Amino acid sequence: MFLLARYANVNENHFQLEEVSVRTPVVLICGQGDTDSTAEVLARATGTAVVRHKYDGQVVVRSVTTSSGTSEWPIELVRGCVTCTVRQDLLVLLRRLHRRSDIDRIVVQLMPWLEPEPVCWAIGNVVVHVGPGYIDGPAARDVRVEAVVTCVDSDTWLDQATGDDGLEDGRTVAQVVVGQAEFADALILDRPHAQTLKVLRRLAPRARLTVGAERVEVALANLEPDSRRGRSGNPHDPLLAGQPSLDADGDVGLLLFCARRPFHPRRLHDALDVLLDGVVRTRARLWLASRFDDVMWMESAGGGMRFEYAGRWLAAMSAQERAYADPQRAALAAADWHDQLGDRHVSIAVLVCGAQPEDIVDALRAALLTDEEWDRPTQWSSYPDPFGDWHEDPCDDMAEHVGDISTSHEGEDR
Repeated sequence: MFLLARYANVNENHFQLEEVSVRTPVVLICGQGDTDSTAEVLARATGTAVVRHKYDGQVVVRSVTTSSGTSEWPIELVRGCVTCTVRQDLLVLLRRLHRRSDIDRIVVQLMPWLEPEPVCWAIGNVVVHVGPGYIDGPAARDVRVEAVVTCVDSDTWLDQATGDDGLEDGRTVAQVVVGQAEFADALILDRPHAQTLKVLRRLAPRARLTVGAERVEVALANLEPDSRRGRSGNPHDPLLAGQPSLDADGDVGLLLFCARRPFHPRRLHDALDVLLDGVVRTRARLWLASRFDDVMWMESAGGGMRFEYAGRWLAAMSAQERAYADPQRAALAAADWHDQLGDRHVSIAVLVCGAQPEDIVDALRAALLTDEEWDRPTQWSSYPDPFGDWHEDPCDDMAEHVGDISTSHEGEDR
């Protein structure tokens, strides 16, 4: 690890020596667009190395291109998994390239169907053993993610993002292309496409949008101050990151649905089809009546949807547990805390492209508990739950949390 010494002025008579770790910047290129041209443009800069992995059906071939030429190296598959092989090789390679004096920036051109978010997470978290002279640790000891660049094929991206075609590994095409675009710091379109631009500005409002690979260096030099730079979000972050336009533009727009009462699990399950047609992305924190203390996270892209357990509501935690909660989550919860419900709520953000917002709102509102159901909380745990069986029955004191709440203003979208 290289260290840069600098002097910081403490007052007019004293100075202190600071040590600043110099980590090599990494730019990841992904997407279904012209990633080759983008990599070629970035490779022109002095001190830039471009890393690529290709699978020939038997082995993964890694290439590293610098000003002195290109070297290639075959790599045996790890457990028969191409993605695992690429990840393991890349993490070690990044640490080695950091030591080279002729390299000031590393550009990683990902394989077309690799998603950048898990790669960035691995750079920051997966401990690797490089060899003598290296301390075991993640690649982030030596490198930092400077930016994620996603290349968009303007002719096909929107159809892929709203479709339901599947990949061999179980993911859908929509989940990959939407995830690649949403995680980007810079989006490079091969040509202008009005409808695609409308969607991308709302899907990734913090990303710098530009047309043509030749402008990628300009885009990277002018990233937004709050751009991701490889940082993953979590289910408790604000659903509308950045400053996306909330005004509809033709049949493209953002819909935010919020409620202070839970969903009936069966009715919600039956209503979800409305989010799979004419919708690019749904991100939601859900409160189900059958799971009083648990947060469920829902995410959809095109015709694909997934659910996962996202921990417990802060109101269901002990004071000691809440002390370790994320400060931003705690602050957001405190701003809208309910005397009986705490932070329990429903919050859904939907990016529509063709769907009718009124149909979505009507379907979601109909899936909330009725006034009659709301007045019978002791029955909630017995509701049929088609979302899985990973939750123990709610505690017996559930009724005391909800019994005295007025029903006149519950279940409204806002």
